Amino acid sequence: MSEFKIIIIGSIAGIIGTGLGGASTFFLKSPSKKFLSIILGITSGLMISIVTFDMLPHAFEESGLITGVIGVIFGGIFVALIDGFITGKNISSNRYLKGGLILGIAIAMHNFPEGLAIGSGFMSSKSLGLSIAIVIALHDFPEGLSMATPLLIGGVSPGRNTLYAVLAGLPTALGTIAGVITGGISSYFISLNLGIAGGAMLYVTCGEIIPQTREIYKGRISILAMILGIIGGIIISKYI
Repeated sequence: MSEFKIIIIGSIAGIIGTGLGGASTFFLKSPSKKFLSIILGITSGLMISIVTFDMLPHAFEESGLITGVIGVIFGGIFVALIDGFITGKNISSNRYLKGGLILGIAIAMHNFPEGLAIGSGFMSSKSLGLSIAIVIALHDFPEGLSMATPLLIGGVSPGRNTLYAVLAGLPTALGTIAGVITGGISSYFISLNLGIAGGAMLYVTCGEIIPQTREIYKGRISILAMILGIIGGIIISKYI
């Protein structure tokens, strides 16, 4: 597959995912907590499954266990620093507007390593790249929705919500370009990039999405949704 096609796929995965999440505010004026919990549970399971059963094994195959683990550690620390920086910002006096904007910035920054995963995944194998792209597109939908919902309550129109969600997805394209360029240098960089992206995605999933899922809705349905997501990720890894 050509590098141009890889970049297009990575861009579409990020922009379409978050964009549809933002556009859903045209129809979902106030999605229920149970609905959000189920969606977030499924996507968190998908992310964990793809990272552990597909992305990291490929990273270890490309350049050994140590390189992949170093990447995971670096990716986790990098996103933790970004998370700490964003949390300390005071953007607006409007509670919902502030929450939506902070979440939007966080999503945009997190989308870069996701794009890195797509680009590096394709440089490792076409099937890995496609599975990562599909999971990230599915994962970005609830992210766009979770960003757009407080903005809608804070007075932002559905049209602007869609635009902001699309903008939040653009760093995925930049990450894909970086993954293709560095991944084309050597297998060492493919392994390191996959590890970095895997660590970043695990941090976001375990540190943010799963706690948010349990906080939104206390019922067991979110846990069952997470298990369903893990099974879905395994199926995607196996057959795509």
